[in-house]
Amino acid sequence: MAEPVKKTTGDEPSRSVAGQTATMTVQEGKNRTRFTLAWTLTAAGLLAYNWWVLVPFRPGLMSSPNELFSNLEVTGLPYATEMQHADLSSGILLLAAFLVAGNATVTVAAAARRGRQEWLAMMGFAVAGALGGLWPELCNDTTNAVCRRREWSFQLPIGQYLHIVAGIFEFTFITVALVYAVRRNRGSTTRFAVIYRGLLWGAAVAYPLLGAAYLSNKLGGVMEGVFFTGFTVMVATQIAERTRAPGRQPVPAASGDLERSTT
Repeated sequence: MAEPVKKTTGDEPSRSVAGQTATMTVQEGKNRTRFTLAWTLTAAGLLAYNWWVLVPFRPGLMSSPNELFSNLEVTGLPYATEMQHADLSSGILLLAAFLVAGNATVTVAAAARRGRQEWLAMMGFAVAGALGGLWPELCNDTTNAVCRRREWSFQLPIGQYLHIVAGIFEFTFITVALVYAVRRNRGSTTRFAVIYRGLLWGAAVAYPLLGAAYLSNKLGGVMEGVFFTGFTVMVATQIAERTRAPGRQPVPAASGDLERSTT
Protein backbone atom coordinates (compact mmCIF):
# COMPACT_ATOMS: atom_id res chain seq x y z
CA MET A 1 0.00 0.00 0.00
CA ALA A 2 1.48 3.34 -1.07
CA GLU A 3 2.26 5.81 1.67
CA PRO A 4 0.32 9.03 1.57
CA VAL A 5 2.22 11.90 0.08
CA LYS A 6 3.05 14.51 2.69
CA LYS A 7 1.87 17.90 1.60
CA THR A 8 4.10 20.88 2.09
CA THR A 9 2.83 24.30 2.90
CA GLY A 10 4.18 27.69 2.04
CA ASP A 11 4.84 28.28 5.75
CA GLU A 12 7.78 25.82 5.93
CA PRO A 13 10.29 28.02 4.03
CA SER A 14 9.16 30.97 6.13
CA ARG A 15 9.80 29.03 9.33
CA SER A 16 13.21 28.04 8.00
CA VAL A 17 14.09 31.66 7.24
CA ALA A 18 12.81 32.73 10.68
CA GLY A 19 14.90 30.03 12.38
CA GLN A 20 18.05 31.07 10.56
CA THR A 21 17.37 34.73 11.32
CA ALA A 22 16.97 33.90 15.02
CA THR A 23 20.24 31.94 14.93
CA MET A 24 21.99 34.89 13.30
CA THR A 25 20.57 37.23 15.94
CA VAL A 26 21.88 35.03 18.75
CA GLN A 27 25.29 34.84 17.04
CA GLU A 28 25.39 38.61 16.60
CA GLY A 29 24.62 39.01 20.30
CA LYS A 30 27.51 36.69 21.17
CA ASN A 31 29.80 38.62 18.83
CA ARG A 32 28.86 41.90 20.48
CA THR A 33 29.53 40.45 23.93
CA ARG A 34 32.87 39.05 22.78
CA PHE A 35 33.76 42.39 21.15
CA THR A 36 32.91 44.37 24.29
CA LEU A 37 34.75 42.04 26.66
CA ALA A 38 37.84 41.75 24.45
CA TRP A 39 38.14 45.52 24.05
CA THR A 40 37.48 46.20 27.73
CA LEU A 41 40.31 43.84 28.67
CA THR A 42 42.54 45.30 25.96
CA ALA A 43 41.93 48.90 27.01
CA ALA A 44 42.65 48.10 30.66
CA GLY A 45 45.73 46.08 29.72
CA LEU A 46 47.17 48.78 27.47
CA LEU A 47 46.55 51.48 30.06
CA ALA A 48 48.51 49.45 32.59
CA TYR A 49 51.18 48.63 29.99
CA ASN A 50 51.75 52.30 29.19
CA TRP A 51 52.38 53.51 32.75
CA TRP A 52 55.69 54.84 31.43
CA VAL A 53 53.84 57.72 29.70
CA LEU A 54 53.25 59.29 33.14
CA VAL A 55 56.94 59.23 34.15
CA PRO A 56 57.92 62.53 32.45
CA PHE A 57 55.15 64.26 34.37
CA ARG A 58 56.72 63.20 37.67
CA PRO A 59 60.05 65.07 37.94
CA GLY A 60 62.85 63.18 39.61
CA LEU A 61 61.78 59.65 38.67
CA MET A 62 64.17 59.36 35.73
CA SER A 63 67.68 60.71 36.10
CA SER A 64 68.20 60.97 32.33
CA PRO A 65 66.78 59.74 28.98
CA ASN A 66 69.56 57.15 29.04
CA GLU A 67 67.84 55.30 31.87
CA LEU A 68 65.53 52.40 31.04
CA PHE A 69 61.96 52.49 32.28
CA SER A 70 62.36 49.00 33.73
CA ASN A 71 65.09 50.37 36.02
CA LEU A 72 62.41 52.43 37.77
CA GLU A 73 60.92 49.16 39.06
CA VAL A 74 63.92 48.30 41.23
CA THR A 75 62.48 47.47 44.64
CA GLY A 76 62.75 50.38 47.06
CA LEU A 77 62.48 53.15 44.48
CA PRO A 78 59.45 55.49 44.50
CA TYR A 79 56.38 53.90 42.90
CA ALA A 80 58.38 50.76 42.04
CA THR A 81 55.75 48.45 43.50
CA GLU A 82 52.96 50.17 41.57
CA MET A 83 54.93 49.86 38.33
CA GLN A 84 55.62 46.17 38.97
CA HIS A 85 51.93 45.55 39.60
CA ALA A 86 51.04 47.48 36.44
CA ASP A 87 53.28 45.21 34.33
CA LEU A 88 51.89 42.09 35.94
CA SER A 89 48.29 43.26 35.54
CA SER A 90 48.89 44.31 31.94
CA GLY A 91 50.19 40.89 30.97
CA ILE A 92 47.27 39.09 32.60
CA LEU A 93 44.67 41.43 31.07
CA LEU A 94 46.13 41.20 27.57
CA LEU A 95 46.38 37.42 27.82
CA ALA A 96 42.69 37.32 28.74
CA ALA A 97 41.88 39.71 25.87
CA PHE A 98 43.53 37.44 23.29
CA LEU A 99 41.83 34.38 24.75
CA VAL A 100 38.45 36.12 24.39
CA ALA A 101 39.22 37.49 20.92
CA GLY A 102 40.20 34.03 19.69
CA ASN A 103 42.63 32.98 16.99
CA ALA A 104 40.38 33.24 13.93
CA THR A 105 41.29 35.98 11.46
CA VAL A 106 40.64 34.43 8.05
CA THR A 107 39.19 31.28 6.52
CA VAL A 108 41.88 30.41 3.97
CA ALA A 109 43.72 27.40 5.40
CA ALA A 110 47.33 28.55 4.92
CA ALA A 111 46.63 32.06 6.17
CA ALA A 112 44.57 30.70 9.06
CA ARG A 113 47.58 28.71 10.26
CA ARG A 114 49.64 31.90 10.29
CA GLY A 115 46.80 33.65 12.11
CA ARG A 116 46.94 30.99 14.80
CA GLN A 117 50.72 31.36 15.04
CA GLU A 118 50.28 35.12 15.50
CA TRP A 119 47.73 34.48 18.23
CA LEU A 120 50.05 32.14 20.11
CA ALA A 121 52.93 34.61 19.76
CA MET A 122 50.79 37.47 21.08
CA MET A 123 49.80 35.39 24.09
CA GLY A 124 53.48 34.62 24.63
CA PHE A 125 54.12 38.37 24.55
CA ALA A 126 51.48 38.90 27.25
CA VAL A 127 52.87 36.14 29.47
CA ALA A 128 56.42 37.48 29.13
CA GLY A 129 55.22 40.96 30.09
CA ALA A 130 53.53 39.59 33.20
CA LEU A 131 56.67 37.68 34.19
CA GLY A 132 58.69 40.87 33.81
CA GLY A 133 56.49 42.46 36.45
CA LEU A 134 56.65 39.38 38.65
CA TRP A 135 60.48 39.41 38.64
CA PRO A 136 61.60 43.07 38.57
CA GLU A 137 65.20 44.16 38.26
CA LEU A 138 67.21 44.26 41.47
CA CYS A 139 69.48 47.17 40.60
CA ASN A 140 69.82 49.88 37.97
CA ASP A 141 72.16 48.46 35.35
CA THR A 142 72.07 51.50 33.05
CA THR A 143 73.21 54.19 35.48
CA ASN A 144 75.00 52.13 38.12
CA ALA A 145 78.42 50.88 36.97
CA VAL A 146 78.75 48.45 39.90
CA CYS A 147 75.36 46.90 39.11
CA ARG A 148 76.25 46.56 35.45
CA ARG A 149 79.61 44.96 36.22
CA ARG A 150 78.07 42.46 38.65
CA GLU A 151 75.31 41.72 36.14
CA TRP A 152 77.76 40.89 33.37
CA SER A 153 79.76 38.75 35.83
CA PHE A 154 76.60 36.84 36.83
CA GLN A 155 77.01 37.88 40.44
CA LEU A 156 73.42 39.09 40.93
CA PRO A 157 70.46 37.02 42.21
CA ILE A 158 68.50 34.98 39.68
CA GLY A 159 65.60 37.47 39.66
CA GLN A 160 67.68 40.00 37.72
CA TYR A 161 68.29 37.53 34.91
CA LEU A 162 64.72 36.24 34.88
CA HIS A 163 63.59 39.82 34.29
CA ILE A 164 66.05 40.21 31.43
CA VAL A 165 65.01 36.91 29.83
CA ALA A 166 61.32 37.86 30.16
CA GLY A 167 62.05 41.14 28.39
CA ILE A 168 63.86 39.35 25.57
CA PHE A 169 60.93 36.98 25.09
CA GLU A 170 58.49 39.90 25.21
CA PHE A 171 60.25 41.60 22.30
CA THR A 172 60.76 38.31 20.44
CA PHE A 173 57.17 37.08 20.62
CA ILE A 174 55.59 40.29 19.40
CA THR A 175 58.14 40.61 16.59
CA VAL A 176 57.43 37.04 15.47
CA ALA A 177 53.70 37.82 15.51
CA LEU A 178 54.34 40.89 13.37
CA VAL A 179 56.33 38.91 10.80
CA TYR A 180 53.55 36.32 10.54
CA ALA A 181 50.95 39.08 10.21
CA VAL A 182 52.85 40.68 7.34
CA ARG A 183 53.24 37.32 5.58
CA ARG A 184 49.56 36.52 6.03
CA ASN A 185 48.55 39.87 4.56
CA ARG A 186 51.02 39.79 1.67
CA GLY A 187 49.45 41.54 -1.34
CA SER A 188 46.53 42.86 0.73
CA THR A 189 45.63 46.56 0.84
CA THR A 190 43.38 46.46 3.91
CA ARG A 191 44.05 48.90 6.73
CA PHE A 192 45.31 46.01 8.86
CA ALA A 193 47.86 45.00 6.21
CA VAL A 194 49.07 48.59 5.84
CA ILE A 195 49.56 48.94 9.61
CA TYR A 196 51.46 45.66 9.86
CA ARG A 197 53.78 46.59 7.00
CA GLY A 198 54.38 50.02 8.54
CA LEU A 199 55.24 48.45 11.88
CA LEU A 200 57.65 46.02 10.24
CA TRP A 201 59.48 48.80 8.40
CA GLY A 202 59.62 50.76 11.65
CA ALA A 203 61.04 47.74 13.48
CA ALA A 204 63.71 47.27 10.81
CA VAL A 205 64.94 50.79 11.52
CA ALA A 206 64.38 50.84 15.29
CA TYR A 207 66.00 47.52 16.28
CA PRO A 208 69.55 48.55 15.29
CA LEU A 209 69.03 51.85 17.09
CA LEU A 210 67.81 49.98 20.18
CA GLY A 211 70.88 47.75 20.10
CA ALA A 212 73.12 50.79 19.83
CA ALA A 213 71.32 52.44 22.74
CA TYR A 214 71.81 49.38 24.97
CA LEU A 215 75.50 48.98 24.07
CA SER A 216 76.29 52.66 24.53
CA ASN A 217 73.92 53.30 27.46
CA LYS A 218 72.59 56.30 25.53
CA LEU A 219 68.92 57.21 24.97
CA GLY A 220 67.71 53.80 26.15
CA GLY A 221 64.56 55.29 27.65
CA VAL A 222 63.73 57.06 24.39
CA MET A 223 64.09 53.88 22.35
CA GLU A 224 62.04 51.89 24.84
CA GLY A 225 59.28 54.47 24.51
CA VAL A 226 59.36 54.06 20.71
CA PHE A 227 59.04 50.29 20.98
CA PHE A 228 56.34 50.40 23.65
CA THR A 229 54.31 52.67 21.37
CA GLY A 230 54.75 50.27 18.46
CA PHE A 231 53.78 47.31 20.67
CA THR A 232 50.63 49.15 21.71
CA VAL A 233 49.66 49.71 18.06
CA MET A 234 50.36 46.03 17.31
CA VAL A 235 48.17 44.79 20.17
CA ALA A 236 45.30 47.11 19.24
CA THR A 237 45.50 46.11 15.56
CA GLN A 238 45.50 42.40 16.37
CA ILE A 239 42.48 42.74 18.64
CA ALA A 240 40.66 44.91 16.08
CA GLU A 241 41.26 42.33 13.35
CA ARG A 242 40.15 39.42 15.52
CA THR A 243 36.97 41.08 16.77
CA ARG A 244 35.75 42.57 13.50
CA ALA A 245 32.24 41.54 12.54
CA PRO A 246 32.21 38.70 10.00
CA GLY A 247 30.36 39.30 6.74
CA ARG A 248 26.65 38.56 6.94
CA GLN A 249 25.51 35.41 5.19
CA PRO A 250 22.91 35.85 2.44
CA VAL A 251 19.36 35.29 3.64
CA PRO A 252 17.67 32.32 1.88
CA ALA A 253 15.13 33.18 -0.76
CA ALA A 254 11.50 33.64 0.21
CA SER A 255 8.91 30.95 -0.56
CA GLY A 256 7.80 32.61 -3.77
CA ASP A 257 11.34 32.76 -5.06
CA LEU A 258 11.83 29.09 -4.18
CA GLU A 259 8.77 28.13 -6.14
CA ARG A 260 9.87 30.16 -9.19
CA SER A 261 13.39 28.68 -9.06
CA THR A 262 12.02 25.12 -9.30
CA THR A 263 9.74 25.78 -12.24
